[in-house]
Amino acid sequence: MTYWTILLAVEATAKTAKEGGLFDLDATLPIMALQFLVLVVILNGVFYKPLGKAIDEREELVRTNLLSAQERLEKAQKLAKQYEQDLGDTRRKAADTIAQAQSEAQKIASTKIAEAQGEAQTQREQAQKEIDQQKQAAFNSLESEVASLSNQILSKILGTELAK
Repeated sequence: MTYWTILLAVEATAKTAKEGGLFDLDATLPIMALQFLVLVVILNGVFYKPLGKAIDEREELVRTNLLSAQERLEKAQKLAKQYEQDLGDTRRKAADTIAQAQSEAQKIASTKIAEAQGEAQTQREQAQKEIDQQKQAAFNSLESEVASLSNQILSKILGTELAK
């Protein structure tokens, strides 16, 4: 069986050698060139132009989206910077307000303390006056009692001496 296969292969090569060589210049070469050009025109019209157009549209869309995104990013960065500045200003104002409130509270506290100390001093002075008055009254009362007791003692001493 292999013998017949080799024989057929030899016959086929012998026929091709008789018809022409590697480059046979007959009518098939221009027809193949024409077919190739028609195929290029058809592929260009059907496939490459729409594909190129779609690629260009997509590229334009990406470019516009990129520019838009960059603009939005810049705008967002400006807004963030503005918000940070506003936040800083607000914090400074809040700190100033707190400092003012603390100083006013300190002044009020000082005033209240001074008033309380003044009241305490007034009450102390009034209590001292009352104590002094009570002391004076007690001394006066004691003086009268001492005088009375002295008279009694004296009368008893004198009366006993008179009785003796």
